Amino acid sequence: MRYEVDLHKAELGGLLHDCARQFEYEEIYRKCLHYGIEITREEADNKVLLHAKFGSFLANKNYGIDDEEILTAIQFHTTGRPAMSDLEKIVYLADYIEPGRDRAPNLKQIRKMAFIDLDEAIYMTMRDTLDYLKHVDDKSETLKAYEYYKKLHDEKMSK
Repeated sequence: MRYEVDLHKAELGGLLHDCARQFEYEEIYRKCLHYGIEITREEADNKVLLHAKFGSFLANKNYGIDDEEILTAIQFHTTGRPAMSDLEKIVYLADYIEPGRDRAPNLKQIRKMAFIDLDEAIYMTMRDTLDYLKHVDDKSETLKAYEYYKKLHDEKMSK
């Protein structure tokens, strides 16, 4: 409501973003291969990322979601991407700041920022995520998204 995003779309994105989590990662990998879903090197190396892409597929195939904005929000709720729509940002942030999470650094500040400035909350979340993932060799999708939102952050700070 705060960002005037369609509440029905946000609800569907929120409810379905983890609809593929019920499967083991190796099974998701095999299903992606079976259905011809493209798998990046990053996803092959870090199969936990595939649940988002496969979840988008399932939302369409099993739940009849054909709205591209919802499907994209589900697909990128784990890695983010540059120039996300407000719906994508909300689903991405909601996954990170949901009440069951309590170990992420700066969580309190990010939760507060989510209601003030979406782009700044995305920047903070991606900064912390990349710090957490520093041991992972390939984090290209998240890194591309971070660089995009860091540029927005730096431009705001220079004004």
